[in-house]
Amino acid sequence: MFSRLRRRAAEETRDEMNHRSTEEPMDTEVNELLRRRALWLNMLDNRTRHHSILCFPHMRFPATPEKCYDPQDSTLTFVDREDDLDFLCEGFSSRRALMSCGHAVTPTSLTNWCLRLLDEGKTRFVCGQSGCNIEWSYEEVCKMALLTPEEKKLFEKAMASNAARGNDNNKSCPGCTSPVVRTNQSDLRVHCTVCTGNKRRSYDFCWQCLREWKGPAPRSDHCDNDGCTNESLKTLTSCPEITFKSRAKVTGCPSIRACPTCGILLQHDNIMCENVRCPRCKNKFCFVCLKPTCSSCRVAPRQTSIPVWQKK
Repeated sequence: MFSRLRRRAAEETRDEMNHRSTEEPMDTEVNELLRRRALWLNMLDNRTRHHSILCFPHMRFPATPEKCYDPQDSTLTFVDREDDLDFLCEGFSSRRALMSCGHAVTPTSLTNWCLRLLDEGKTRFVCGQSGCNIEWSYEEVCKMALLTPEEKKLFEKAMASNAARGNDNNKSCPGCTSPVVRTNQSDLRVHCTVCTGNKRRSYDFCWQCLREWKGPAPRSDHCDNDGCTNESLKTLTSCPEITFKSRAKVTGCPSIRACPTCGILLQHDNIMCENVRCPRCKNKFCFVCLKPTCSSCRVAPRQTSIPVWQKK
């Protein structure tokens, strides 16, 4: 896995150079983030631990001082103990401060650990200590890692890219485009921690219409923004009825159903059997009663909600 990450770092660095002629010059802080990212990945095999400068084809990243906490920052809880995220024993000079999970970090070790998570395709930040599965909020990471505006931009871009590749149950926040995962499937109101930090007030948006939330919550049908409707539900409630050629006595069955497993809308052609297989989740169900395949059943009412696919 680590060799793959090293190759990816080198490839992305070369891509940066190939596009330098058409893009704006890279900021010094961005250079430093990329330098530390690549250096950290190569350090995993213990061959470049003592290098202060890492060289790639046509590119040199200048060494700059590590980030250090302000000893006078009263919002931090300082401790006199080892850095719990300094897995390479680099001995960062900054004072150690406690994360919300109780483990001690320095801003540089925390940045390196979060970069590793992003390189592995993660969208959330979880403590790296064995047995600790505490998730840190993005605001906490920004504060404790002393992320610069350029670093935040790169982090958020990586989070969005990872989310788009690996999670069907996420959308981009309309306020900042950061990926947000919906944890409560029965509530359309979703909280964005990035916008909350940037705007310095609580920011929620509607999962359905992708606008800032209006009205009471929780709600599963719509928010109070004009035009906030679920088009799929409108289709289910207004589609015409169907008559099965194989079961002429069955009447009142909608011609479109949402798969009971994954929620995708399916339209029956009234020619084939009423027992269908969903092309998305591959599960079978009866188009008439919405239950697993059967031979004699009653017509299920029109659906009033879209099932959410709970992947295993």
